[in-house]
Amino acid sequence: MLQGAQTWLFSQKPTILSTGVVGGPFEKDCRLANDFDKFHDDLRMGKDSYEKAQNVLLEDAVEIALRKKGLTEDDVQFFLSGDLINQITPTTFAARTNRIPYLGLFSACSLSTEGLALASLIINSGGANHVLTGTSSHNASAEKQFRYPTEYGGQKPPTAQWTATAAGVGLIGLAKDITGPAPRITSATIGKVVDMGLSDPFNMGGAMAPAAVDTIQRHLFDLKRDPSYYDLIITGDLAEVGRNTALELFKQKGLPLDENIFNDCGLILYTDEQEVFAGASGPGCSAAVMYGHLVNEMKRGKYKKILVVATGALLSPLTVLQKETIPCIAHAVALEYE
Repeated sequence: MLQGAQTWLFSQKPTILSTGVVGGPFEKDCRLANDFDKFHDDLRMGKDSYEKAQNVLLEDAVEIALRKKGLTEDDVQFFLSGDLINQITPTTFAARTNRIPYLGLFSACSLSTEGLALASLIINSGGANHVLTGTSSHNASAEKQFRYPTEYGGQKPPTAQWTATAAGVGLIGLAKDITGPAPRITSATIGKVVDMGLSDPFNMGGAMAPAAVDTIQRHLFDLKRDPSYYDLIITGDLAEVGRNTALELFKQKGLPLDENIFNDCGLILYTDEQEVFAGASGPGCSAAVMYGHLVNEMKRGKYKKILVVATGALLSPLTVLQKETIPCIAHAVALEYE
């Protein structure tokens, strides 16, 4: 199953059986709104804190994914998820609600593909029949922890990004559990931590771009593939600054990517009229785009092969105060519609 140094090939082709995608009030007006299953009109979602609201996002996404497939929590062996908040408490509290055996994960905004890679590994090895994986983020809870509460009205530079209030979840099983074509997970490349010495928490895209490039390069090398093998290579979430940086790094490494097949979740989620600085961010961004828009585009016939490369900045409020640089990571998962 191990191919090259960092890549798994999944011979059993684990399959995305169903998905659940939920957003907040701002996301209701986003470019990909038709690919969401549910929106909340209230940023607090009926709760008394933004962190509790984030629990609701993930709980809703799990419930929707199960309902689409006609399953209950008892039919799922494992729940793999995490988030940005201290000790991944929003996810843990959601796991308390669904009571599915739980593996808590942390890799910042690369959680969506880390969880999908691990879920696919478990399914491929026969360790489970069904695994739920996904993640969430909430604009106000992330701002409060990593920058300033939104009530402060703090100013931000144009390199900053907008944390999506969203959750995306996938129910992963085997092909025998579904009739007809569906998105299969055919391979995954686990990334290394890359730190190029950047320390600005308002420039996540620039910090994460080298990790994305490293993982994509390793994925192609391990599988002896040309970038043209994929209809789309999409990162999440480098946004405008990070995508431009990544394209320049690919040129420097002698692996120029066709800009027509290289995009970023943080650039396609919101409309041009929504003021989101350099673009979207947060684990919920790439999760919502992947389990919502990209899966639907595959079903609509636009894409047959997609490489999703979610990126994460592994900083914390403590490391910022201690003047540390920002270690980053990216994990890649190949989806093929078969």
